[in-house]
Amino acid sequence: MHAAIAGRDGPRYPFSVSSLFRRKSEDVIAEPAAAPADEPAAPARRKGYTPSKKELGVATPKRSVAEKRRAADSLPTDRRERAKVLRERERESRRERMDAIKAGDERYLPARDQGPERSLVRDIVDSRRTAGTWFFAGALLVLFGSNSKMPPAVQLGANLVWVLLAAAVIIDAFLISRKIKRLVGERFPKTTQRMGSLYTYGIMRSLTFRRMRLPNPKVKLGQQV
Repeated sequence: MHAAIAGRDGPRYPFSVSSLFRRKSEDVIAEPAAAPADEPAAPARRKGYTPSKKELGVATPKRSVAEKRRAADSLPTDRRERAKVLRERERESRRERMDAIKAGDERYLPARDQGPERSLVRDIVDSRRTAGTWFFAGALLVLFGSNSKMPPAVQLGANLVWVLLAAAVIIDAFLISRKIKRLVGERFPKTTQRMGSLYTYGIMRSLTFRRMRLPNPKVKLGQQV
């Protein structure tokens, strides 16, 4: 069926009703076909998946609180026994922390001992015999020897020992600082540590007896660093 439109030259039939309905049916967007039933399921983990802290075994504040609550629930109900168990746990915690510090575990070290540069400085100092390790022992001997009740010869000898010991410590500190500057510059050219701070750190460690140094020395005397 054609629709007529009046014109100057007579009726015209630019389109028909059937073509109108046919055009509308062609413009209808077809619905997407349903996915086939045998299509494989999407993978459980997308590309670039990041595992959770729980999967990595990293302790979170909530998990730490839960562990503490479980530990508290396992404590005895008796007040004295409970206090005894808590003291034992505290001693064990301090012992484990001290062992970690002695071993040089970065997680437990104080801020002044952290960093690869300071670890290198410790190795530099621990690999050599330093005059500073005898500084305090020599200072005590000089203190007693320079007493006015001592003979003049002993006082003179004590003062001489003091001068020699002080000179040895100064020379040793200079040599340690020079080696620290050279090795840190070679191995950590982009370090943000202040060299003066590293010098002081190494010199103060050289003044401590080897067995009393923390963290414990990792290198032997004379070992190449």
